[in-house]
Amino acid sequence: MRELPRRSVHALGALIPLSWLVVGVPWRWVQYFLLAGLALGVVLESLRLSGRADWRIFRALIREYERENPAGYFLYAVGMTVTGLVFPPLVAAPAMLMLTLADPFSGLLYAGGLGRKPAPVIALTFLACLSIAVLADVPLVPAALGALAAALADGATPVIRGYVIDDNATIPIVAAAAMWIGVALVP
Repeated sequence: MRELPRRSVHALGALIPLSWLVVGVPWRWVQYFLLAGLALGVVLESLRLSGRADWRIFRALIREYERENPAGYFLYAVGMTVTGLVFPPLVAAPAMLMLTLADPFSGLLYAGGLGRKPAPVIALTFLACLSIAVLADVPLVPAALGALAAALADGATPVIRGYVIDDNATIPIVAAAAMWIGVALVP
């Protein structure tokens, strides 16, 4: 039951890239908002991990493997902020939407925990990501590259030395990088 609120918070983050895509908010403002969110996340995670803050919302939304490590919401803020600062908005905004919309969609399809997701879930996630990128006016080849990168990042959750490499950080960064490379290589 805890997963629905987590997925709702995920989807709410779509307002950030949509503010640029749909409303026309200047990208610089989006970047400032992302930086402010990341700064807030640093403070909250510092309080949580130090034991100075043991709020009910943390206990309700944080997964077991996040108890002693940076939480998914913080890695979400890191992934979104890095993407928004490093990549141009043409690829950054759809990459952020892949995290905010396609990742929770994938989680609804398969909530099997850590490890690899089944191929049909990865394929449906790819199609969701491809749709997002194409609707955001990314050309087809770069959109497909970004969708593939996002679906693969979502499809496997590697664990290195006991630390979970959360897809909240990887999805937007690898998707934006793949689309950026695709835009540069495809005329």
